[in-house]
Amino acid sequence: MIKGITNAQRAEVLTQALPYIQKYYGKVVVIKYGGNAMINEDLKQQVMQDIVLLHLIGVKVVLVHGGGPEITEMLGKIGKESVFVDGLRVTDKETAEVVQMVLAGKINKSLVNLLQVKGGNAMGISGMDGRLIEAEVKDERLGFVGKITKVNVEPVTDLLEHNYIPVVSTVGCDMEGNVYNVNADTAAAFIAGALNAECLISMTDIAGILKDKDDPETLIPLIDLNDAKALFEDGTISGGMIPKVQCCIDAIHKGVKKVFIMDGRVPHSLLIETLTDEGAGTMVTKDKNDER
Repeated sequence: MIKGITNAQRAEVLTQALPYIQKYYGKVVVIKYGGNAMINEDLKQQVMQDIVLLHLIGVKVVLVHGGGPEITEMLGKIGKESVFVDGLRVTDKETAEVVQMVLAGKINKSLVNLLQVKGGNAMGISGMDGRLIEAEVKDERLGFVGKITKVNVEPVTDLLEHNYIPVVSTVGCDMEGNVYNVNADTAAAFIAGALNAECLISMTDIAGILKDKDDPETLIPLIDLNDAKALFEDGTISGGMIPKVQCCIDAIHKGVKKVFIMDGRVPHSLLIETLTDEGAGTMVTKDKNDER
């Protein structure tokens, strides 16, 4: 129990959350899980707890994850150097097997187990299951790094209908049986669009879109597609934020109502973003006249 908080204050917090619970009840929320929230054990425990809470109040949560650091660690253990081109991991056949093992095996099942320990009802699948994520070679220089060609969301919708939290590892495949390493942000955007999700939440290691990338106090809480174009043009969105914001825009174009770029380093940021007025990052929407 939190000391210094009265019962009346606790009741007030719950009352204020009610309209947000009503807003998201029965709706699909896709969470792209990564960054420090996936590495820091305390944050991981809190994120899983938040997901289970959202699930229990009737939100249809879909968790999509990558796992770059653990892939790098495993490759190091077998004596294989990680090589990157334009920020993407060069993935030969052997590396693709490691990606499949780490993402679809170790990480995916550990997240499922943790969600169940927290009281959730979770089921892990990879992009290969039911051909959820079909892909082809993105760039010959990168080997088996996948460009998504098709998303078949029936495996996810089936799990949602049976009250599971689908936990999706971003490993794709093609009709010849090749395995592809697929970018988790891109996969989450495609899956959220195919599900016509209420929102996509992208957990990152930054506060959101900043006017000054070195000053968290310059957070831009809300932008629409026109704003995003202007921010690309003036250089406000640059470097590693470019692909992340582009994935947000792609998700909006695919039918997702809104996308949040959220600081996963903030404890319980998922609940702050979904169940309070405050918010915990930048919301991207088609039209910024939409209210947070």
